[in-house]
Amino acid sequence: MALTIFVLQLALRILAFPMYLLDFLGVWSWMCKKWFPYFLVRFSVMYNRDMASKKRELFSNLQEFAGPSGKLSLLELGCGTGTNFKFPPGCRVACVDPNPNFERFLIKSIAENRHLQFERFVVSTGEDMHQVADSSVDVVVCTLVLCSVKNQDRVLQEVCRVLRPGGAFYFMEHVAAKPSSWISFWQQVLDPVWHLLFDGCYLSRESWKALERASFSTLKLQHLEAPLPWELVRPHIYGYAVK
Repeated sequence: MALTIFVLQLALRILAFPMYLLDFLGVWSWMCKKWFPYFLVRFSVMYNRDMASKKRELFSNLQEFAGPSGKLSLLELGCGTGTNFKFPPGCRVACVDPNPNFERFLIKSIAENRHLQFERFVVSTGEDMHQVADSSVDVVVCTLVLCSVKNQDRVLQEVCRVLRPGGAFYFMEHVAAKPSSWISFWQQVLDPVWHLLFDGCYLSRESWKALERASFSTLKLQHLEAPLPWELVRPHIYGYAVK
């Protein structure tokens, strides 16, 4: 099996050589940063339609983590186009994303969700959120992001740093399929090219392991076969962790 995966990966890398060359020259990343928001706008409509009930379930107890003021302070990590804005109750929202090209879409989404009080958009990676103060937010939200960050452990350290004591980290992520399954096989075969096509996303990450390693006091995590048309991204985890 491992040899077959290697051979197929090699064949795909040869076919995708022009992309790898553009990536080496620094052009491909620039192109992805430009076109990815347009793809995500369309993908998010489908994803929210198919995952609406699970997102409502996930965010149903957000208000329980509001601070002493009673007004929930929420930081969305990897906010993208603001696809989650329709789900949280009225709260203060700050956003972090490394791609500045999302800002115009984010502004549109904020205008469509007046129940939220938008504070700021920070262009930064999840591994380095130094512009966000220690223990300054009640909740951090992260959906379909851990698949593409460079260092999951570092991101979760930053999440713990910015959360106030007793605050919560909410997540919903596509992950690696069960080992030895056909979905797992094709996730591994396609991973190197998928990573280039979809702005750093990996199909075969076992993100639940990073969450288990992180220094949360409580972890509520469930595995899910998401009702999505793409089988490769159906394996999911979702839940929340308390600092």
